[in-house]
Amino acid sequence: MEQLITSKSNQIVKHVKSLHKKKKRWNSKNYFIEGIRGVKESIISKGQIEYILYSDSLFNVKGGKDLFNLIINNGYKVFHISEEILKYISDTQNSQGIIAALKFDIKSLENILIDRGNFLILLDRVQDPGNIGTIIRTADAFGVSGIILTNGCVDVYNPKVVRSTMGSILRVPIAFERDINNTLNKLKERNIKIVSTALDAEYYSYDFDFTKDFVLVVGNEASGVSKDIQNQSDFNVKIPMIGETESLNVAVATSILMYEATSQRKNLQINR
Repeated sequence: MEQLITSKSNQIVKHVKSLHKKKKRWNSKNYFIEGIRGVKESIISKGQIEYILYSDSLFNVKGGKDLFNLIINNGYKVFHISEEILKYISDTQNSQGIIAALKFDIKSLENILIDRGNFLILLDRVQDPGNIGTIIRTADAFGVSGIILTNGCVDVYNPKVVRSTMGSILRVPIAFERDINNTLNKLKERNIKIVSTALDAEYYSYDFDFTKDFVLVVGNEASGVSKDIQNQSDFNVKIPMIGETESLNVAVATSILMYEATSQRKNLQINR
């Protein structure tokens, strides 16, 4: 039986605690996932798990014993921690007695492109963790082939982002690109159409043929997609609205557009 960890000065405890900070996450290329569902998804989706920490409260939660057996049967490195240490390193009120530390899954643009049927989402300076998490989760549901994050976006490995993806962060290919102009040029070289959202767009979302290879660009919560990106786009679109509201939350708007694209592409045979 492994020794119970009760000290905040334990190196494993200090490492997980440090992952609350972006700089520490990116220095170590590690992040963490909490809860039975998140850790189970990490195993099923073959996430790069470094180690798993658990407390006795895991066995009082539905599915806790089964998850522990799955962890042991798969040979993961585990550490037994006290409830006090669990509260100290957790980012949520209810971690269900389990936390996993994982390696980043960093991809370049070239890594996420497929031969045909590219269905991409590019996030331009989206800063709210809940919005990015919801977009990733919805992208998973609608079969998006990849998400591109640019400078100015909140860290995708922020604990709030990770939690709000509900495990989808492990399944949707995500690329990090610093130079937006270079990224757009690479996409155009592959004949991938650039479709940006704009409140003053001439066309509605249903006017675009989403059965083609495309990247949908959605922008910052306050200012939307930058004018520079709009000017480089092949198509700027808006969502048809008949009520008084002038704009929608970026995650809601992106979800509507993903639904439109999926509706048009339902007969295509596309794999990630």
